[in-house]
Amino acid sequence: MAKDDLAQLEGKITDVSAGGLYRVMLENNVEIVARLCGKMRRFNIRVVVGDKVTVGVSPYDPTNGLILYRHK
Repeated sequence: MAKDDLAQLEGKITDVSAGGLYRVMLENNVEIVARLCGKMRRFNIRVVVGDKVTVGVSPYDPTNGLILYRHK
């Protein structure tokens, strides 16, 4: 599935787990597990607890996401 097909939602990082997994609390109070997208890993974009992020969520599995952007 391409990044264009993902629903983009805003959220906040609540927990960082081993293996590059992040728990993200979305604006609608749903917590999902997300990982960094390829460009963020490539350019070493750091994401820490408390950061606001944009998460791409698949319509087929809304419990997993892909962190697309870290807001400043």
